[in-house]
Amino acid sequence: MNIAVFEVSNDERAELDRLARTLDVNLRLVEGNLSMDTLSSAEGCEAVSTLGRSRLNREVLGALKGMGIRYASTRTIGVDHIDLAAAKENGIRVSHASYPPDAVADFTLMLILMVLRRYKPAMWRQQVNDYSLFGLMGRSLRRQTVGVVGTGSIGAAVIRSLAGFGCRILAYNLVECEELRPYATFVDLDTLYRESDIITFHVPATPETRRMVNRESLSRMKDGVILINTARGELMDIDAVTEGIETEKIGSLAMDVFENEQGIYHADRKTDILRNKDMVYLRQFPNVVLTQHMAFYTEESIISMVDCGIESLLDMKAGRPTKLEVSA
Repeated sequence: MNIAVFEVSNDERAELDRLARTLDVNLRLVEGNLSMDTLSSAEGCEAVSTLGRSRLNREVLGALKGMGIRYASTRTIGVDHIDLAAAKENGIRVSHASYPPDAVADFTLMLILMVLRRYKPAMWRQQVNDYSLFGLMGRSLRRQTVGVVGTGSIGAAVIRSLAGFGCRILAYNLVECEELRPYATFVDLDTLYRESDIITFHVPATPETRRMVNRESLSRMKDGVILINTARGELMDIDAVTEGIETEKIGSLAMDVFENEQGIYHADRKTDILRNKDMVYLRQFPNVVLTQHMAFYTEESIISMVDCGIESLLDMKAGRPTKLEVSA
């Protein structure tokens, strides 16, 4: 099978080389994004694989169909960069990736502890040899009520990790998970918002979850609530969140994702002017931690994402069942 692999990063090459040697596949590696301008790189291929910066919209998918390409994979869990309805209309089957939930769960716990113990301003002070303690008093995680919104594989891993700290855990999910009942109490979203000191979000970006954190939902939360987002930036109404920081309704905010992060995160922009004004403004606050969409970024995750991205294409072509196929 001939596959054009776009957005290839250096940390993927070793595993891609291994797959090329061990599987019945020819991989054409392309560093750039898949777009109308780079379609020629997929000439003669039966499938394409991308990461999240490539926008597989109706125009691109129609062009891929015209080239005879019938399979596409994204080496990411999220598929919000792919027009799944257009893919179906064009007869292109789509798959996504999976990786162990521990990477994002561990990162989520790290962010919670960082903001609870005020590590960002402490780190700033160390850079100028200021070792004072004023304003750095933290809180113990054990004494907090933590609300987990979304109990899929990552949310469930977060809950199991939190249980070791002895804190009270509330959980919300459309379908309650019996296996998590020993660790968390399932409640409705209003109760979770009202009673949680810390709220961490682990739901996909969908029309139903888009900007679920807004002025109205913030009004139902505790004053000084801590918000953690390692899922998708689109979950946050950033104007409302910024206002919440400014008014101290939000005690601390930690986000590994940001709406309109494309072209900024995962790139070296240190000598450039960043046009995402919300991101630039928010990161100044001592109680706001922004990381560059790296919660997933472990050796184990990268290997899994690459394997899923290639093997799922082979499975679809061969007619083998794959749980990784997604559809509109």
